Amino acid sequence: MSGEAQIAMPLVRVRGLTKQFHARGLGLFATTRPVVAVDDVSFDIPAGTTFGLVGESGSGKTTVAKMMLKLEKPSGGAIEIAGRDIAAHDASERAAYRRMVQAVLQDPYGALSPRLRVRDIVGEPMRAQGETQAAIDAAVPRLLESVGLAREAGTRYPHQFSGGQRQRVAIARAISVNPRLLVLDEPVSALDVSIRAQILNLLVEMQARLGLTYLFIGHDLAIVNHISTSVGVMYFGRMVEIGPADSVLGRPLHPYTRRLVTVASMREPFGSQRLGSGELPDPHNPPSGCHFRTRCRFADAQCAAARPALRPAGDGHQVACHHFEAIEAAQPRAARTA
Repeated sequence: MSGEAQIAMPLVRVRGLTKQFHARGLGLFATTRPVVAVDDVSFDIPAGTTFGLVGESGSGKTTVAKMMLKLEKPSGGAIEIAGRDIAAHDASERAAYRRMVQAVLQDPYGALSPRLRVRDIVGEPMRAQGETQAAIDAAVPRLLESVGLAREAGTRYPHQFSGGQRQRVAIARAISVNPRLLVLDEPVSALDVSIRAQILNLLVEMQARLGLTYLFIGHDLAIVNHISTSVGVMYFGRMVEIGPADSVLGRPLHPYTRRLVTVASMREPFGSQRLGSGELPDPHNPPSGCHFRTRCRFADAQCAAARPALRPAGDGHQVACHHFEAIEAAQPRAARTA
């Protein structure tokens, strides 16, 4: 990414984002209890760059995406897109926002109606924005070609395509209304390994050609590092580490991020191993202080008493850990640069 893109005013500005759900307990007389899915999360995404969001299942990544897509309403904090708080949108701004922000989801087949031809699927957002049928008919073949599909593919149904081709259809639909921001929620995880690189290369090419900004949610750290300008690591609803992708994933400082990188180097999914000692916390009764302390071998009384704030670690890298300097200093040189 260019240096100019790095210092530009952010297209996306998230501050103190919080989402609380109310879950009912077990038993006939059980009451509802709050569950905090996203807890005081903040980040920026400069225009034309990619922000990668990683963490175990249940860390809050997809809830952040849903709030940015206005599928969930935040309990607190603010999301600003192009300098405007999306919670303050009037009717006309809401319509414009649906054009500005589009999504590409994990399951390309589930995201496409099996009853519609591809030409109708790709043209659906344009139709919702009031485009004429003539304009849609003219645009759809060009959109299909732009994502590597034949113009004639519009006459076919989703089941007639492979998984990678269906994801190309979903991408064509997403860019049909000339958005500025794409929310990419695990967009290649359901695809064969041989196809993932093709879709990633398409996304990179489109970003350069169209000036798109991406929020990329993923669990494969190699893919996230490849496509992202900056990365945020979430654990139990909180941001524990954030900064340039090469710094966060190449020099992880939080014990949780270190463990993610270790597991990734073994080519195993996050859920295949316990990411530290101890049991997963109860979402209804999270640990005091640092949520990761119950699984962290470096935890002490300070970790139980006080929540660690994100602190600078150099070059835009921030870490929410009371002891990351001491942990880093204690690591062998080879481990630091691994």
